[in-house]
Amino acid sequence: MELGLKGKRALVCASSRGLGFACALGLAKEGCHVVVASRNQARIEEAAERIHNETGAQIHPVAANVKDADAGEKLVQTAIDEFGGLEILIHNAGGPPPGGFSAVDEGKWALAFELSLMSFVRMARAAAPQMKRAGYGRILAIASSSIREPIPNLVLSNAMRMGVLGTAKTLSKELARDNILVNVIAPGRIYTERIDELDRVDAEREGTTVEAIRKASVATIPIGRLGQPKELANLAVFLSSEAASYVTGAAIQVDGGMQGTY
Repeated sequence: MELGLKGKRALVCASSRGLGFACALGLAKEGCHVVVASRNQARIEEAAERIHNETGAQIHPVAANVKDADAGEKLVQTAIDEFGGLEILIHNAGGPPPGGFSAVDEGKWALAFELSLMSFVRMARAAAPQMKRAGYGRILAIASSSIREPIPNLVLSNAMRMGVLGTAKTLSKELARDNILVNVIAPGRIYTERIDELDRVDAEREGTTVEAIRKASVATIPIGRLGQPKELANLAVFLSSEAASYVTGAAIQVDGGMQGTY
């Protein structure tokens, strides 16, 4: 399938590892020029070098924290300065702290709001004008399967990811006539460092082992295993492409069939 991505300019947030790295690598393999971003300068430079060495693509690393108020403008401007514009935005951000409603204080709510929701708002606001100029735009938000069903002990993620979904759905209607398509990817149990962290928290809370938590979670997945980051990235690359020209306003699960909701 011809995806029409060669020469397209992309920005992938939180892309030094995990889902973001896999998405950046997938786009680079299709010929995109990619700005990769992470809070850690050394990690993002290493990630950029790895992607460039594997693909030969133009990759520009930037140290930035997506929850900072100026991060959206900074990262989009970097894409303009380095590549002349921007057509693809993949918004990815580290998950907010775990915890149930009674265990989460107001400070953590404010942090989660900035990290998960406002970072998406600011990135999309900064990127959309550039996409309008290009006559082509793809905005993807990597959220969570919690947009379908709340996950125990993750009240902040459950709440904020729904805000991202609502914002993305609204944008999909406002921007469609400009050929800017907006979609949400809802990962389930994809193996990353975040999964390791959450499994450790659950094991401590339930007084059991990480291995027991992992085994129980895999038992809920019809495919019978955790997903791999590249399996989510494959969908992200497709949704970024010309081949996905009639897909907007969608929220697509990548969870091995785990969620029983429609």
